[in-house]
Amino acid sequence: MRDLHKSSVLGSKHSSLMSWRPQYRSSKFRNVYGKVASREHCFDGIPITKNVHDNHFCAVNARFLAIVTESAGGGSFLVIPLEQTGRIEPNYPKVCGHQGNVLDIKWNPFIENIIASCSEDTSVRIWEIPEGGLKRNMTEAVLELYGHSRRVGLVEWHPTTNNILFSAGYDYKVLIWNLDIGEPVKMIDCHTDVILCMSFNTDGSLLATTCKDKKLRVVEPRSGRVLQEASCKNHRVNRVVFLGSTKRLLTTGVSRWNTRQIALWDQEDLAMPLIEEEIDGLSGLLFPFYDADTHMLYLAGKGDGNIRYYEIGSEKPYLSYLMEFRSPAPQKGLGVMPKHGLDVSACEVFRFYKLITLKGLIEPISMIVPRRSETYQEDIYPMTPGTEPALTPDEWLSGVNRDPILMSLKEGYKKTSKIVFKAPVREKKSVVVNGIDLLENVPPRTENELLRMFFRQQDEIRRLKDELSQKDIRIRQLQLELKNLRNSPKNN
Repeated sequence: MRDLHKSSVLGSKHSSLMSWRPQYRSSKFRNVYGKVASREHCFDGIPITKNVHDNHFCAVNARFLAIVTESAGGGSFLVIPLEQTGRIEPNYPKVCGHQGNVLDIKWNPFIENIIASCSEDTSVRIWEIPEGGLKRNMTEAVLELYGHSRRVGLVEWHPTTNNILFSAGYDYKVLIWNLDIGEPVKMIDCHTDVILCMSFNTDGSLLATTCKDKKLRVVEPRSGRVLQEASCKNHRVNRVVFLGSTKRLLTTGVSRWNTRQIALWDQEDLAMPLIEEEIDGLSGLLFPFYDADTHMLYLAGKGDGNIRYYEIGSEKPYLSYLMEFRSPAPQKGLGVMPKHGLDVSACEVFRFYKLITLKGLIEPISMIVPRRSETYQEDIYPMTPGTEPALTPDEWLSGVNRDPILMSLKEGYKKTSKIVFKAPVREKKSVVVNGIDLLENVPPRTENELLRMFFRQQDEIRRLKDELSQKDIRIRQLQLELKNLRNSPKNN
């Protein structure tokens, strides 16, 4: 009986999907196609991590591609200048300061050579990549941020504010770091299990999260207040993405029949989804990507090679299927190029960097709107969030919201940001948020955590020994100077 109901639901959904299509025939994106880069424009010979954590393990911007790699003892990632395509040497330098596996990496949206990473070693680290990429292994981060008591699974930069970083740990907490001072300034403590995904609305005034406790939440990030919460009984949520400034959210998840499913929600009322749509019966996670400029949604399955794409409308039926990019090579994760890094002369509207673990290959896939004209296509490239922050950390923390500063891709997309990262000098070693010292009295639960704590203490001991020896040298210098002063002829 249930199977009959399921097939009738799927059948009716399929027929409704079919009936939607004619009214979208006028869409300028109906013929968008995916174009795979030629082999010499791929990145080859990369030991992509075999970690099963459900992240992309890849981050890309207009200058660099970063990929988490398989490494013995600690965690590391590669940073490759985009123009350096082809085969990557096995001894290519890595960023390798973490003592546990790296679980997530994200480029700063406003400073193109600053990248954040988080790891099983409970730390979040900020790295400054030199001009032209790495010449040798990098072990020293410009900032090491300790505040989580368990491994840290996600990092996310604030979309409009410079130097505000969010991190989500397996201690079920989200910490908000102000990198101007190198300290956590807020803690969001409303989750009862591991946080799976974080997504911001356009101006960063709202944060949506999915969690292993099967709840979808919309949170006011500065106060940590939960504004909306959905307990998803029929749609087990995995990933969430804000659909720009449409006041809608899209989640991917699993239906009660274990089919892959998407759901569309009104951010101000999560009581019921606006629509639920079955996708297929495969088991891999569905990664959603939304392009607010074209109103296109891309769905990529982890472990399969397909990327489906849709157009999102403001009126019912909201979701219109466009096409599917197919490939036999399964993807482990996907990096996405920011808008200002796209090739507008080729009418490229989106670009993925696909991780193919079995081949050790990163394959760029360009989504292209077919046009005959050689001129700049104003209608497919509206003004888009650029590389300048709209707010300082202090402004945002005091309650100010501001839309992103927009740029035109016509002339502006080769501009480089003038902002440089200044690491704060820190003496204080305790981390107090909401009156709780996050680093004090957290006993290790596993052998791994014990090891990480041991390594952290070893580092601290090494640092203190260095500090002591420096002070000894300084004392000896001062003693000599004093002696010289006493023995100088003036004093006789």
